[in-house]
Amino acid sequence: MERILIIDDDTELCDLLNEYLTPEGFQVDAIHDGQSGADQACMQDYDLIVLDVMLPKKNGFEVLQQLRSRISTPVVMLTARGDDVDRIVGLEMGADDYLPKPFNPRELVARIRAVLRRVKPDGSELGSLAASNRMLRVGDVKMDLSSHGVTRSDAPIELTAVEFNLLEHLLRNAGRLVSRKYLTRIVLGREMSDFDRSIDVHVSKLRKKLGPDPADMERIKTIRGVGYLYVLIPPVDDYQT
Repeated sequence: MERILIIDDDTELCDLLNEYLTPEGFQVDAIHDGQSGADQACMQDYDLIVLDVMLPKKNGFEVLQQLRSRISTPVVMLTARGDDVDRIVGLEMGADDYLPKPFNPRELVARIRAVLRRVKPDGSELGSLAASNRMLRVGDVKMDLSSHGVTRSDAPIELTAVEFNLLEHLLRNAGRLVSRKYLTRIVLGREMSDFDRSIDVHVSKLRKKLGPDPADMERIKTIRGVGYLYVLIPPVDDYQT
């Protein structure tokens, strides 16, 4: 049974979400202030956290910052409708997805399932991968699909679940253009809507974590108005003389 922690001071909303999530096979806990929510999330083992931005004692951004310094549990943030700043800040700080209030509880359930599918892929799918496909390498970047580990020049890089999946699809298509619509659908689990910049924020964060390649070139190129291209560069050994 997958465990969900809801951190929201709206007790009626928490009760409503509990009614929707429990029949779907989730075990739900609810905390109504930021400080207690952060403590609970770090002390207990949850599969996903639903986190509101506006909270007493400690706001959602402060909670997210505390969580990301200690745990990698996926987080879906609840933001005020139309407040793009909150959404962008949340994604930049490590949220896996967001949903503006007010929302249909069924949509939140769908978002939760989409995030969990990305974090916990079907075991049969992993089992069908050939041994050679368990490791992706482009230049000095290596990705172990079994352990969810990523290294750059053999130094580990900490990625969120969304960033890991984004990098996997970019590496698999290295040297080829990948559209924003495709990445939004495959990585975020939804169709891209007008003015949706979520995937762009995740790409920006991934760029910062990867840094430039050994030749001091940008790894992920933006093809304006279309999508992104991971530059196909030779293995790091080829840079050595």
